[in-house]
Amino acid sequence: MKTRKLAFLLVLVLTGPLAMSQDYAFQVMINKGNNEVKSGDNWQPIRTGATLKPGDEIKLEANAYLGLRHATGKMLEVKNQGPHKVADLAKNVGAGSSVMNKYTDFILSSNSAEAKKNRLSATGAVHRTRGTGDGAIELFLPENQFSRVFGDKVIVNWESAKVQGPYVIELQNMFEDVLAKYETDGTSYTIDLTEPKLSDKDLNAIMVRVSSKADPKQTSVVKMIQKLSADDQNKIKADMTELGNVLDESAINKYFLANFFEKNNLLVDAITAYQQAMALEPSFKEEYEEFLYRKNLKTPPQN
Repeated sequence: MKTRKLAFLLVLVLTGPLAMSQDYAFQVMINKGNNEVKSGDNWQPIRTGATLKPGDEIKLEANAYLGLRHATGKMLEVKNQGPHKVADLAKNVGAGSSVMNKYTDFILSSNSAEAKKNRLSATGAVHRTRGTGDGAIELFLPENQFSRVFGDKVIVNWESAKVQGPYVIELQNMFEDVLAKYETDGTSYTIDLTEPKLSDKDLNAIMVRVSSKADPKQTSVVKMIQKLSADDQNKIKADMTELGNVLDESAINKYFLANFFEKNNLLVDAITAYQQAMALEPSFKEEYEEFLYRKNLKTPPQN
């Protein structure tokens, strides 16, 4: 009898998590547009954070977007207008990583209405350190304590209400020796840290300044990007290996990756991932802007 009870308890322990994981097919991470879900007989608006069951049906309006996290951890984006059966969407999802699930609460809480409300109420309360430069150009890079970089590519971007392009991006070492200069008519530039002048193993910190080509006195504040130590590089690589399919090229995966970097205080890499997400799905600009406000990298608009 005791053996049977132990066997029964073992079955409950092993099948309990599986049964819970099968209660829903997807969780809604991103919802753009007036999209609806039918669970039973009635259509209801889709809410961010809500779960979709296998028997549900969703309906997207024109130019809408849904970013979904499957119960296994795999991310899926839905962009086609019209109805979609959740069970059919689940059939197209491959194996995911359960490690991704632990970032779900962070993503949803960071972008919740309550978080935005708190951010708005705190506007102006945080002091942002200024470096050299007149600040005519607002360069979206974090302060030095959050300037570490994991990736080989860094997408820097900026804004200015009074300075027009073309712009000059100047990189210096700590001794103010010029390492590289680039020009662009746009307001972003991808820096390749594998370039010979930037890949020197003894070069740990790179200073970044953006200025007007026509008037070099109109510049951004000088910001720093720092390469991760070998040990920290290996740790992040190991964590990313566990994430698996999140590295696939899709806007929702880039968005997830941005949140992964943010949670690990790699804000420069988060900026790059957001820029990559926007290149694939321009509507992610809203999430990127919210990130900049949340991390005090950009002055929020005054209501």
